[in-house]
Amino acid sequence: MTLRLPVRQTNSVLTDGPGTVASLHLFGVEGLGMMKAFTHMALDRRGLARTDGLVFWKLLGTGNGQTFRPQDADPRLWGIFTVWRDVDSLRRFTEHPVVSGWSRLATEAWSAELHPIRWKGSWSGQSPFGEFHSRSKGEWDGRVAALTRARIKPSQWRAFWKAVPPVAADAIATPGLAFSVGIGEAPVGLQATFSLWDSEAAIDQFAYRHSPHRQVIRQTHSTNWYSEEMFVRFALARSQGTVKGQTI
Repeated sequence: MTLRLPVRQTNSVLTDGPGTVASLHLFGVEGLGMMKAFTHMALDRRGLARTDGLVFWKLLGTGNGQTFRPQDADPRLWGIFTVWRDVDSLRRFTEHPVVSGWSRLATEAWSAELHPIRWKGSWSGQSPFGEFHSRSKGEWDGRVAALTRARIKPSQWRAFWKAVPPVAADAIATPGLAFSVGIGEAPVGLQATFSLWDSEAAIDQFAYRHSPHRQVIRQTHSTNWYSEEMFVRFALARSQGTVKGQTI
């Protein structure tokens, strides 16, 4: 089966010579494809580990991102997050056997080319974008994406699950949110959210001016929920495909 993928592209992108660029691929599956997806999650690691130009990668399950409890998991949607040495390496990835295998299995697919704007923290002990960095305001005026990832201490799971729903509900109600999905390496404890926004102004409105999110930030500092965390904001250079029937 060949998937026809609509493309949304921004003509200008942020570059620093050969610097890093990231991507998120999401694949929707149905029926027996849900069982086959688990096989891909186990076998695709070897192929990704041998990929030239690939700096960092994670095979991901998804969920609705409302509570981050195990029952939120969605076996119909799976993801691959990658970080690349340069844009050319990323764009060659579209022909990679791992992507081709998922495309044959999937009933729909979506991918995004993501250029990091600012970041901090680590993922699995790695800092895939280097040390902390923040670009000046005004360097990017297009759509932006945010990836927030954390390893939650087992002793803090209940407190975290209690705090998340108000923040998730507030994000959905915030003007400018185009898409949001929970992603993770495991159903419990290794949690992340990927969200797509119309502008930096829209995400700033949610992140810094809305009380539910500010309250969670305060709790994070006071209760020490996480043993590891990473935050990245990206410029969305281009996207292709659909998620759950929507072009985003």
